[in-house]
Amino acid sequence: MTQTLEPSKVSGAPAKHRRTPSKSTVHTRRRLIPYALILPAVAVLALVLLWPIVQMLWMSLHNYGLRQLQGQEAEWNNFAHYLHVLTDERFWDIFRNTIVVCLTMVALTLVLGTLVGLLMHKLPTWASTVLGLGMMLAWATPVISAAIVYRWLFDTRYGLVNAILNTLPDWLTGTGWSEFNWFNSPGTLFPILIVTVVWQSFPFVAISILAGLKSIPDELYEAVRMDGAGAWKSFWNITFPMLRPLFALLLILQVIWDFRIFTQLFILAGGVSNRDVALIPTYIYQLGFASTPPNYGMGSAIAVIMTVLVLIISAYYLRVMIRQEETR
Repeated sequence: MTQTLEPSKVSGAPAKHRRTPSKSTVHTRRRLIPYALILPAVAVLALVLLWPIVQMLWMSLHNYGLRQLQGQEAEWNNFAHYLHVLTDERFWDIFRNTIVVCLTMVALTLVLGTLVGLLMHKLPTWASTVLGLGMMLAWATPVISAAIVYRWLFDTRYGLVNAILNTLPDWLTGTGWSEFNWFNSPGTLFPILIVTVVWQSFPFVAISILAGLKSIPDELYEAVRMDGAGAWKSFWNITFPMLRPLFALLLILQVIWDFRIFTQLFILAGGVSNRDVALIPTYIYQLGFASTPPNYGMGSAIAVIMTVLVLIISAYYLRVMIRQEETR
């Protein structure tokens, strides 16, 4: 005769001591699983991104230099760095130049990238592919290499631009181009910087716009054409509203990227010795590392101001875009 064992005897514990998790407990555990999975990534981001920002903010509020790097205790400066920066006329001149150069870069990059993206959308597949590969090569070029190329093109003695200008008639271009230095004054250096950055930035915008255009149904354009709308009205009535979130993202990314341009300007200007052609990133380097003695606290204060400004611009534009989406 076969004996049937009770579940409590098999497990070795009385049945009354075994508890089944409630539905609320199971639901809570399931809700916490995604957070547990992303916790390591959040911890790494906090270590890599948030900690340097906290360290930068701390340094901006203390007198921090070479002695502090060697172990001497940093002294609280009672916001002296911020007061000095905000009352410095040179800082406001550099700030104005940075805003003008950054906005020019962003506008030209978005406009040129949008036009090229629209052109690629109209081209045959093979032509669009070839053009896209060529542009991505420019976008993938290291910024140091691109800056060196443009530095060579506008070189004082051996530059290709000066050589071409010398061969043109004097009534068209004037004289004195053989030894002309493009990198000494803001009026000539900043346009070269803008061309360098835009040349390398607009392919990303063009490819992004092309990808967005592929997602718009052709029926919408056909309906607009039947109503007699041209290319301009089609763009404002169909393309721009449909790609508004994409344009918002590209705008924010370009503002963040162009506002912190350093490498291109450093190479084109030949360092940071020329104080007349400084922008905020190079100004931070001048005060924090190139000054004698280095003043890391002052450089950190300007970096904090620049970070806060970028965050405010990005947050404001995102808020506007979210409100527009909610009202649609």
